[in-house]
Amino acid sequence: MPDLLEPEIVQEKISELAISDADSDVIFDEERKALSIAEYLELKALALKSARDFLTMYIAIPGKDKSCLPERTTFYGQIPRTAFEMYEHTKNVNGYYFGEIGVSADNEGNILECRERGFASLEKRPGFLNNTVYLGSYDEEWSLRKVLRRFIWHDRIHARAMYRMAIKTFGDNAVPNVFIFEA
Repeated sequence: MPDLLEPEIVQEKISELAISDADSDVIFDEERKALSIAEYLELKALALKSARDFLTMYIAIPGKDKSCLPERTTFYGQIPRTAFEMYEHTKNVNGYYFGEIGVSADNEGNILECRERGFASLEKRPGFLNNTVYLGSYDEEWSLRKVLRRFIWHDRIHARAMYRMAIKTFGDNAVPNVFIFEA
């Protein structure tokens, strides 16, 4: 059994966002540093594995438009309730996240395909490992490191929601637990 992990606060930020509904607009000091090619390839592999696992779970859900979840509203509107809505929402941040660092990307095809194309477009840019910080939408600072973190974070929160919804709606063994969530 691994040792008990102790969280450590490394940075704080006051934000107007409702953190219970979304990630904050923080860019960590570490997310301003350049990346080595080895570090980039490792983080990219995690972001692609996350997309692949999300797609695997989505494909396995028997009723993509069914959900037992009640409607709920957050600061950005109705939350996704069905597997289809959760999948589309998660896939469709691809163009947004890459766009925040000046990379042209789209949301066409499945979540893995559009993410792979986004990385391919990024990698054509000279100096992409310099990790330039951009001022994006809503005056939020973005870097490649932050995009990589946000892909993984965003996939995971919506995969967890989709997994929980699927087992509540279709039964305990309805979908593979590819993210290894606790019930």
